[in-house]
Amino acid sequence: MPSTWLRWAPWPSAVQQSSFYGYTGMLPKRYTQGVMTGESTAGVMVSLSRILTKLLLPDERAGTLIFFLVSAGLELLCFLLHLLVRGSRFVLYHTARPRPGRRAGYRVHHDVAAEDVHFEHQGPGLANGGSPKDSPAHEVTGGGGAYTRFDVPRPRIRRSWPSFRALLLHRYVVARVIWADMLSIAVTYFITLCLFPGLESEIRHCILGEWLPILIMAVFNLSDFVGKILAALPVEWRGTHLLACSCLRVVFIPLFILCVYPSSTPALRHPAWPCILSLLMGISNGYFGSVPMILAAGKVSPKQRELAGNTMTVSYMTGLTLGSAVAYCTYSLTRDAHGSCPNHSAANASFPAGL
Repeated sequence: MPSTWLRWAPWPSAVQQSSFYGYTGMLPKRYTQGVMTGESTAGVMVSLSRILTKLLLPDERAGTLIFFLVSAGLELLCFLLHLLVRGSRFVLYHTARPRPGRRAGYRVHHDVAAEDVHFEHQGPGLANGGSPKDSPAHEVTGGGGAYTRFDVPRPRIRRSWPSFRALLLHRYVVARVIWADMLSIAVTYFITLCLFPGLESEIRHCILGEWLPILIMAVFNLSDFVGKILAALPVEWRGTHLLACSCLRVVFIPLFILCVYPSSTPALRHPAWPCILSLLMGISNGYFGSVPMILAAGKVSPKQRELAGNTMTVSYMTGLTLGSAVAYCTYSLTRDAHGSCPNHSAANASFPAGL
């Protein structure tokens, strides 16, 4: 049963994340940055929760139960806040689309005396049948002759799902404009997932023990949060420049490997090295993972912003998937590292006792 839950759990998350980025793509750019910062806030809360439960609760089952109860409460709070925000005037202004029943129409007037026919445009209220009289045709007699109004029949709009070819074509048109941003965010998260949390969680120290990976991941989440806040700075980036900077982050891969290899005496075995590298990787991940998402929606027309947000999410998830696959390959470098400490059980004691 747990394996079935794990198999289906990512699907709702992927749909929800894609929907949120597509939804915020229709809002001004700074709101996309707010969603990205909210993701980092969740990571910070998870790290702090892990530290507190390990310090205060020696029973892991009780700590796990408290963690999931708090997470469920936060999920419910976010759901209620989302319902409130969706109904706000600001969000409705940016996301409302003209409906077929609300478009403007016109009236046809026939002057019987002058034998003249003219058209008069009307607003949405009259187009919905808001005439002085609700009958389909009526006569008005005036000094200049008799006028007869004829309601123009509205064409029936046939709604249907777009074809698969049309879906691909629409995404191709958007991808031609934001291709550099798509590659930038994919490369950024690919490099990050190659190292975090897989390789970082396997880094050990003979004194700090299991506290070192907890501290490393806390440093990463905090620095990622800072990086996504820095993404709000008004800096003009070209797509190719963002892609080049994202590719430069590949230098973190060999540096983190030196923190665990060789397993007996790693080249960068001091615990300060993985903390510093995690700090730099977190800041760069937060910044270069947010800026492409923020800028992509502004490069397309307003009608295509939602699609641009969905397309960027696909690139984001592609980077996550490929990075996770590579992380399985790097696991072989650290599987024998846990036995390198002579007194491994003492190193896994509480943090104050370990020091």
